[in-house]
Amino acid sequence: MRLGVLDVGSNTVHLLVVDAHPGAHPWPAHSQKAELRLAERIGRDGNLTKAGADSLVAAVAQARAAAERLETDDLLAFATSAVRDAKNSARVLRRVREETGVDLQVLSGEAEAIMTFLAVRRWFGWSAGRLLVMDIGGGSLELAAGIDEEPDVALSVPLGAGRLTRERLAGDPASAASVEALREHAEAEVARTAERLLKSGWDRPVATSKTFRTLARLAGAAPSNAGPRAPRRLTRTGLHQVLSFIRRIPSAGLAEIDGVSPGRAHQILAGAVVADATMRILGIDEVQICPWALREGVILRRLEVLESR
Repeated sequence: MRLGVLDVGSNTVHLLVVDAHPGAHPWPAHSQKAELRLAERIGRDGNLTKAGADSLVAAVAQARAAAERLETDDLLAFATSAVRDAKNSARVLRRVREETGVDLQVLSGEAEAIMTFLAVRRWFGWSAGRLLVMDIGGGSLELAAGIDEEPDVALSVPLGAGRLTRERLAGDPASAASVEALREHAEAEVARTAERLLKSGWDRPVATSKTFRTLARLAGAAPSNAGPRAPRRLTRTGLHQVLSFIRRIPSAGLAEIDGVSPGRAHQILAGAVVADATMRILGIDEVQICPWALREGVILRRLEVLESR
């Protein structure tokens, strides 16, 4: 069957269409993105702005049209941190439903962590042992650990790269004082969750998300054109080198570096600070990068539901 997954994230609205059936590898058939930066369109009153809502409705309508053109059997549509945190989320979701016919389901941070963990488990398999999974999004950091396909611990921390860039980094490039303050804040937030994760334990620490992939690329990992199966890792030593480098470069300069998405260049410093704080607090020297994440987890969970019928 052909499944469409519409992911309304803090940075992009991403439609992924795959051909899949229970027990088989989901094969991508189509992918399209609209970069909306919804996390940066939250006003001082906590509401998603009218311009932000307008762009969201337009992007969802375009995604639905593409899904219909590609003859998808099902369209799974969900929204994460930016929509979840907006005070007017109910009104925005109602407008999306009325104007596009798409019923966006808002995932909790914990649900994000659980779905992402499932995708990583399926990618690495049972031989990976106990997994620790880290995912830095635009609005939040998801952490999960466990031995099964459902993690023992699933947590969401408000340490998204977009959120922190907007709220805590001053200047471009950011001032040394604001970077140091962000580091202290990130370490304090991660430390609040560390005990549960450390108690669960892990054999293999894994990172996923665009932020971690970009940091790994800057540290020397294989480029995207090497394919998803190319092994990629990020060490704390490599991350420190990347941090030392990017904290002195304005976002326009970062956007010109191979492997950095121009639309996310301004967020990469905050993402690097969060990655470093998380690895330090949890005592991790190296993480493996997994190409599968939340969208794949949603697909796999949907296939499980179909198989059980």
